Order: sequence, then structure tokens, then C-alpha cells
Amino acid sequence: MSNRYIYNLGILFDEVCKKHKDSIALHYNKKHFVTFSDLKDLSNSIANYLLSSGISRGDVVAIFNTKSEFAFSVMIACLKIGAIYTNLDLTSPWERISKILSKCKPKIVVKDYLDNKVLDKALIEDGYSVIDLHSVEFQNEFKRCFSEKLDINHEINGSNPAYIMFTSGSTGFPKGAVMSHQNLINFIGWGKERFDVKPDDAFTNVNPIYFDNSVFDFYTAIFTGTRLVVFPNDAAKDVRGMLDKINELKCTIWFSVPSFLVYLITTKILNKNEFKHIRKISFGGEGFPKPRLKYLYDLYKERAEFVNVYGPTECTCICSSYKITEKDFDNMSELAPLGFLAPNFDYEIIPIDENDKTYGELCLKGPNVGLGYYGDEELTRKSFIKNPYNSMLDEKIYKTGDIVKKADNGYLLFKGRIDNQIKHMGYRIELEEIESVINTLEYVNESAVLYKKEENGIGQILAFVNSKSRKDSAQIGKDLKSKLPPYMKPKKIIVMEELPKNRNGKTDKLQLKELLKEL
Repeated sequence: MSNRYIYNLGILFDEVCKKHKDSIALHYNKKHFVTFSDLKDLSNSIANYLLSSGISRGDVVAIFNTKSEFAFSVMIACLKIGAIYTNLDLTSPWERISKILSKCKPKIVVKDYLDNKVLDKALIEDGYSVIDLHSVEFQNEFKRCFSEKLDINHEINGSNPAYIMFTSGSTGFPKGAVMSHQNLINFIGWGKERFDVKPDDAFTNVNPIYFDNSVFDFYTAIFTGTRLVVFPNDAAKDVRGMLDKINELKCTIWFSVPSFLVYLITTKILNKNEFKHIRKISFGGEGFPKPRLKYLYDLYKERAEFVNVYGPTECTCICSSYKITEKDFDNMSELAPLGFLAPNFDYEIIPIDENDKTYGELCLKGPNVGLGYYGDEELTRKSFIKNPYNSMLDEKIYKTGDIVKKADNGYLLFKGRIDNQIKHMGYRIELEEIESVINTLEYVNESAVLYKKEENGIGQILAFVNSKSRKDSAQIGKDLKSKLPPYMKPKKIIVMEELPKNRNGKTDKLQLKELLKEL
């Protein structure tokens, strides 16, 4: 890479393309791939097309993204001209999509799907300007723009918004976290170094493109000159096909939520002959039940490094990592540590109890902390606050809502969520601690623990459990007697064939809360 000063992602991408122009950028199968040179030409042409369509710096472009080379090129084109992209899930209900669109007010909507008459009709009725990547009109205009030169927009600086990532809000209204060019440039540098990314690596893009975890796949691969092996947004529907492709295309770096890996374990599809070339197995976004993690670790520990990562959407996907070792299985009831924060990151702990400064809500600071929530000043002020421990400067920190404990060795240990901490029978309890203990039962695949408040102010702890050996609730309760104190034992245990998952593959506690109303 040249010595040119890189301050926006358009410059970074073009520098990568100069060095890796003939290398594969997007790999779909043995016959279908896109080189970095091809991706540069595609994104330049679409950038010119967007400019001719009236899109300029600061405008929002919403993409119904199915991971085609054209959709990826729209993302890169937006970065080049200073537009802000947001990837949307076309399988979401229109009610949710409509809330997102009304919040980010896109100047144009890009559709990368072939047939969804309901969505098409809704977009037209609500008056959105739509670009259909599969239309003859777009293809003709795209070809016209292909020969036009694109000048890099040097006015785009590090503080320019790059994308909006919408996540579920506690009020039922999706909130859009905004990341900047500088956030991502710092993140890419960390990812390349931490995972020792090499030119012959291949990232498994199994994460849905509208989910925060895909930021790691896309940016750490494409913006370092490495292959991104592309899987559909619903990769879990064909795990056999997914694993065959991982082996055939020699994927080396895996990243997903633990639930996805637990699912692969419970389907008994994983064995030593799978993940043949994988050298890094990374996971984050939720706790990984220790018994399931140990099973996976024992399968691949001889050839792969296991990395537990942590990071909120609001802080550019990942902010800490921890290498799993044999010692982590000495205590099977505790989740793996978050480890240390990435370099150039820092934190404060706002204590829950002033007598223990090492235990409380984790607040992050540094260049990976995002710009706030798009179009929501009030929520931004609540979550991105002035550092109460810095009286000399107006330093911004992000309140994660995660409860952590700083261990004696300096590691951060995840203890739960502020909104999952309860006071029960006079005791302060983190529900995640109960989940961790339930997950140590060898016949349990996964669990979720909720708290149901009664009208009289008294509440009860309820556990939802997926058991591979069809154990009944009475047996599970009996087995928990020696593992949990009486005040932490669930009042009721509901055994389910499968715990509901949200669109990102995590256990959907909102659905489970709806079930509580019937209990």
C-alpha cells in the first residue's frame, strides 16, 4: 500500500484495489467470483449513477441487500461519494421496515431482490424513489456510467457518517446506530492485526448483511485485500451446503453468534472433517454455553484459534477479544472473559455499588465509539454521555447497558445486562448467571431466563430450556438443586423443542416475554 494519507474509506478501497487488483474480492462459488479490479469498476459506475440520480454527500441510501456484487458495490459507491447506506432485511414485516424508513428518510431505496410484490406495492404507496438493480433501465444507465471517470471526493473526512445499522429498541421502535469513516478505518486496522489477516485468507460471510456481525466480515476482508466468501442472508437454511462451500473454497476465518455454532453442534453435522481450513473461530453477540463451547473446542483446537469477542453495535461491531484456552474450562458455569479492550479503546465502569468500583455498567470511549442514533437526539443524549470522571474535558462515552466485573488480572468479565438485573427475595441477581448454570447440564442445548413481575410486587424467575434428551422440567429442577441457591432457582421451567430466534440468530427474548403473559 502507498504512503498516501488515508482519511476516508473511498481512498482506502482504491489503495487496496491497486495492490490486489487481480485477487478475488467476492467469492460465490468456483465459477462465480469478482476481483478487486472488477469491484472497483462496478462501484465507480454505480457511484456515478447515484450522483447522476441526485444523491450527494450526507444523503441516505437504503438497500434491500441480498449480497449480489451489485448490492455490495452500492455500499462501496456510497462510501466513495459520502452518502450514508443502511442495509435492510426484506423479510421483515412492513410495519418494521416502514418505521426504519421513516426514521432515516432515504433519498433513494435500492432493491436487490427479484420478486416481492407486497414490498414493492408498499414502497410505491409510501412514495419512495426506488432503484431496481435487476431492471433494464438500471442496467442501461449502469453501462452508460461505466466509462465515466470517478474522482475521489476529498471532502469526505473521518467524521463523515458511513452507515446506519438498525437494531431493536426497547420502545419497540428500531434505533439506527451511525458509524463514521474514522470508526471503520480504526476497526479495519485492529481486525487485520488481531486476526493476523493474510492475502490468502478467506472470511466466511455467513452473517446477514443487515446484522452488525457482518461489519467484521465485510470490512476486515474487502478493505484489507482479502477474499470474502459470500453466503445468503439465510445461510442456516442449508447448513450442509454451507459447510461444503466452506471446505471447497478454503475458508479460513469464521465469525458468527454462538447460537449458530450451537445449532451446528446440535444437528450433529460438525465433525473433524468439517472446517478443514478454518484457522480462526470467532464468536460474539451473546454468551456461549461452556459445555457446547468445549465440544467445539475439542473438535478443532489442534488447528484453530478460538476467539471470544465483544462489542456493541454503537461502537463498530467489536471492541475486545479473548483467546480461549484449556484453562477456561476449569469452571464450566462461567462465561468466557471479554478479555482486554482492543488498543486505542478505553472504558469506565459506573459502579452499581459505590463500595465496589470494579463492578458496574461498562462505558466505552475512544475512536470506535459511533456518532449516535440517526434522527434521535434524545436517545443519543441518554446513551452517549459526558464522561462523569473527566471534569476537565467534555469527553464522550457510550453506556453499553452491560454489567461487567474487572478481575484481578485486568480482564473484563461479563455479568449481565442492566435491564436483566433483578432484585429477588432481597438478593441482587443477574439472570445470565442462572442461564450459565443451567447450560452446564450436559443434556441442555441452550436456555433463557426471564423474570415475571406479579401485581403484588413479588416476582418469579422462569427458565426456558431446549433439551437434547427430552428431560422434563421436574428432572431439570432436581438437577439444579445442587447448583443454584434456593433464591436463584427458577420457579417454573418450560422445556421447548427450540428456543425462538430473532432475525440475527440470537435467542429472541421478546418472543419469550410474550409467552410469559400466557403463564
